Amino acid sequence: MNFDEILSRIGGFGKFQKLLYVWICIPQIFLAFHMLVSVFTGAVPPHLCRSAWPSADTPATLNFSLLSGPDSRPELSCTMASNHSGAAAGGDGHPAVSCQGGWEYSTETFHSTIATEWDLVCSNASLNNVGSSIYMFGLLVGAVLFGHLADKYGRRIIILISLAIQATFGVAAAFAPNFYVYTALRFMVGTSISGVIMNAFVLGTEWTGLRKRMLAGIITDYFFGFGYIILAGVAYLIRDWRKLQLAISAPGFLFIVYIWVLPKSARWLMANDRNEEAWEVILKAAEMNGKPISKDLEMCQVYQTDEKSVLKKKHSFIDLVRTPTMRKRSLIVFYLWFVNVLVYYGLSLNISDFGMNIFLTQMIFGLVEMPARTITLFTLNRSRKFSQLAFLVVGGTACLLTTCIPNDLPIVRTVLAMVGKFGITASLSIIYVYSAEVFPTVIRQNGIGIGSMCARIGGVLAPMMYLLRNINPHAPMILSGLCPLLGAGLTLLLPETANKPLPDTIEDIEGESLSDAEDCVKAGIFDPRTVPVETPRTD
Repeated sequence: MNFDEILSRIGGFGKFQKLLYVWICIPQIFLAFHMLVSVFTGAVPPHLCRSAWPSADTPATLNFSLLSGPDSRPELSCTMASNHSGAAAGGDGHPAVSCQGGWEYSTETFHSTIATEWDLVCSNASLNNVGSSIYMFGLLVGAVLFGHLADKYGRRIIILISLAIQATFGVAAAFAPNFYVYTALRFMVGTSISGVIMNAFVLGTEWTGLRKRMLAGIITDYFFGFGYIILAGVAYLIRDWRKLQLAISAPGFLFIVYIWVLPKSARWLMANDRNEEAWEVILKAAEMNGKPISKDLEMCQVYQTDEKSVLKKKHSFIDLVRTPTMRKRSLIVFYLWFVNVLVYYGLSLNISDFGMNIFLTQMIFGLVEMPARTITLFTLNRSRKFSQLAFLVVGGTACLLTTCIPNDLPIVRTVLAMVGKFGITASLSIIYVYSAEVFPTVIRQNGIGIGSMCARIGGVLAPMMYLLRNINPHAPMILSGLCPLLGAGLTLLLPETANKPLPDTIEDIEGESLSDAEDCVKAGIFDPRTVPVETPRTD
């Protein structure tokens, strides 16, 4: 008897699972805080070269409107007149030189940011971008590291460690003495983000029955979206970056209660030949769901006999590409992770200028996510495969259509870009669910870890994509359109996983690739007794 059949007896989405989702979803709000807080902590307000103005002037009296508008002089932000006369830079015929006396920053929107505290402007402006890239690299490292450790030591312990790292280094970042220490601390926070996102999702998936399994991805995405919106309000109330960083990090220490409330994954325990521990958790879940069962030794023995020989073997990343069917599925899923995040962040950068204040813009961005998450609830139960394909087509097609709209119709172009973001956001929600069902239990966390790593590479490359504008103004949007359409075509090669048992072993995957299982049994090619799934699946 495999674990899906055990879940059908004890309840695939009872009180136990609903409580588990509470524990899984709450951290998602704080993950959104850490992922997006740099929008506010790293913001660069209007600034003027201090040496270019009379010493009597103060930030309150300086005219920052000179930096924008039809008669703007943006050069005043970084240069000054060489005679130090206080005239506008270069305005009296003297050549302009770089700012020597520092900068004055507008405090109209922010009281303090890392840019204002450490002067990350003008020649040092690139440091702000470098810091963001290092943070994203932390997510990449965390995806690989914690994916491997979770398959080896279990989902629960890695979630607990990641939450501890997130709170500790997040609070420490609020007291960073300089930009370099701040960046190093943020890197550590980034690694923890991947550890929580991946393992909380997988833990939910492995405890959820077939019909409700998609909730592991979609519900957690909702709470990430809530965090997206809530951060706008928190940042509006707290305009100092250190206080804001502290406000989003310190509550993380409350997650210490997870030591007592967060359950282990019984599916992972069984897959790693720890059946005694697995049955303890299963019996607890059954009792909480109102479907108590006795420890059926014969049932347990059947699982041990069928599984021990195939699951006791240690698995690694190589197993993702060692066999032909597993290799094909892995490479396609990795590409889908990459392209979804590449286009998601690419579009977010392209449509971010609404002409409104930064706090309202942040809230709108969060609200746009909600309908995209919602629609997947109605499509995923019918088909994972064609839901993924359809939303990739919607996103890619909308991006391509923007290149056909003339520049004098900006509203139409923006609407199409938002449709593209809608499609990609929905597709990104689906890939979390879909990839967890494509990979077998023994290497599921490895697969999702590598997939998340590919996603982070996409996130790092998204800003660089807009350098292609130097070649062709439409190149970024053409790339944002063609990449998802290619992904849609590759999705046709993946299996349908809706309402089907999760594969536990690589042998399950390779067995599914046989076009006619019964003929293969007769031919002696495939013996179903070595696979703990009673009904063979086909693509």
